[in-house]
Amino acid sequence: MLGGLGGLRKRLERNGIIIKGRYLEDTSGNPVGGKSQGVRYAHEFALGTDIDLLKLTGYDIGIFHFLVTERAGLSLATSMLPAISSVQEIFGSGETVRLTRLTLEHHFNRYIAMEAGWFSTENDFAESSIHWNLYVYCEFQSNAICGMPQSLAFNSGYGWYPTAHPGSYLKLYPFGNKHFMMSGGIYNVDNTISNTHNGWKLGLNNTTGSYLPFQFLWSHGGTDEHGALPGNIRLGGYWDTSEVKIVTNGSARFQPASVNLINLPQQSVRGRYGGWIEVDQMLQRDHDGSSRGTLLFLSYVWGDPRTSLAPYFATWGIIRKGTFPSRPNDTINFGGKILILNPKLADYAWQLRSLGEKAYIPSNENSIELNYGWRPNPWATIRPGLQYLWHPGGTNRYPNALILDFEVGFTF
Repeated sequence: MLGGLGGLRKRLERNGIIIKGRYLEDTSGNPVGGKSQGVRYAHEFALGTDIDLLKLTGYDIGIFHFLVTERAGLSLATSMLPAISSVQEIFGSGETVRLTRLTLEHHFNRYIAMEAGWFSTENDFAESSIHWNLYVYCEFQSNAICGMPQSLAFNSGYGWYPTAHPGSYLKLYPFGNKHFMMSGGIYNVDNTISNTHNGWKLGLNNTTGSYLPFQFLWSHGGTDEHGALPGNIRLGGYWDTSEVKIVTNGSARFQPASVNLINLPQQSVRGRYGGWIEVDQMLQRDHDGSSRGTLLFLSYVWGDPRTSLAPYFATWGIIRKGTFPSRPNDTINFGGKILILNPKLADYAWQLRSLGEKAYIPSNENSIELNYGWRPNPWATIRPGLQYLWHPGGTNRYPNALILDFEVGFTF
């Protein structure tokens, strides 16, 4: 939006300094369904830099990454619906100014790369693919889809954007190219990092354990514009060393205050695990050299049955880029989520009913989303859309909800 800043931007880039900035807002309202009706607005400002230290200093030290974000606003999911997954991708993690990335990335050669510092697991594990310079998951406003399959955050110590956790990863490219990659990492688990007062927390106090992810990536096909239709397959898993309560300990969130949680389980377990598979595939392009085409993606996450809130979770989406010949950069997007709550929550609720309590039975929370991404110029996106949410909050306590979305984004 700010252009070349009088040539300053190009001069900085020649010296390896890339400046990044954006503003993104999500406004959502539910005219139908949920606990009550209303409209909520949330936004994020982000400002950061990537510095190629080889270009800047002449020494191959690596690439320095620095990113600060500021979030503010209110959540429709917590106040009006409720919803297990936020319907606004930009709401969450304290609504404050926060350090989001402070790392050094180094590529030793074609075969080995690593990064260390403070950042989110979401950067490099179970992350979204990029097609047509678009993060395909974030063509959707629902936070269940945007960023990463969200049950990873529910089920484990996975560090989600924009929180920054001390950590490191190692990536191996056995064939010296980007077609096949193996990676592993270690990240600090801190359940307080998303609190408002912890936006600049760098220490290890409140650590509960370590999050140890691994991932295999196979990228096939040509580019988005040329050659065989491209796609990616990610297969990954994790071990989290934290000690946590078993899932039924969290039953209160599904029940009214009038329900007496009789014999609420209090057991803890050390260590939790899970895995994911993500697939995206371009289905067609209008012709060779065209940036107009259609893409399909699917993801599935499985979590530890002892501790996972949503041990069975899936997302899917179809993206059409280039809605009309005169609108090659616009998109139309249709997708959704399937969120299956842990059956142990339902088992406990049935026990409460057998004891005379009027408990709700947790089951699932599913949704679909349809939106149109209008890009009037290279730095602006205006995305109206709608979502439909079945079983808000995971029970039949509240009516299904229709949600109207309006998202606006500017890159600086």
